[in-house]
Amino acid sequence: MPSTPKSEQDWKKKLTKEQYHILREKGTEQAFTGKYHDSKEKGMYVCAGCGEKLFSSDSKFDSRSGWPSFYAPTAKDKIESKSDFSFLMKRTEVMCSKCKGHLGHVFNDGPKPTGKRFCINSASLNFKKK
Repeated sequence: MPSTPKSEQDWKKKLTKEQYHILREKGTEQAFTGKYHDSKEKGMYVCAGCGEKLFSSDSKFDSRSGWPSFYAPTAKDKIESKSDFSFLMKRTEVMCSKCKGHLGHVFNDGPKPTGKRFCINSASLNFKKK
C-alpha cells in the first residue's frame, strides 16, 4: 500500500504536538493517560495521521496495560510491523501501512482468537462512533 507523501512541515501543521511526537518521532504517551485506554464506545479507531480504518471496537479489550489494546486490526494490510530494539528491549513496532505513522507495539500475550495484543497510543488514533 503506498504511503501518504507529506513533508515534516505538513505533518507538524496537521498534527498536535503529542500526535506528531508519537506518530512521526516514535514516542509514547504515559500509561493510563490516553483518551481511549478505557473507552467502551462502539465504533472504529482510525489513524490520526491519515484516517485509515485500523481497529474496530469489537476487537478492543482491557489489557490493564494503560494503553488501548486490540487483538486484531481491521485487516492485516492496514498495519506494518518491524523489530524495535529501543530502550534495551526487543519489541515489535506497529505502524499504519498507509502513512507509516508509529502506532505502538504488538505482543504475543493477547486473548483468543489471535493471541495478539496490539498496544496502541491513544494519540495515534481518532475514533468514529457507530
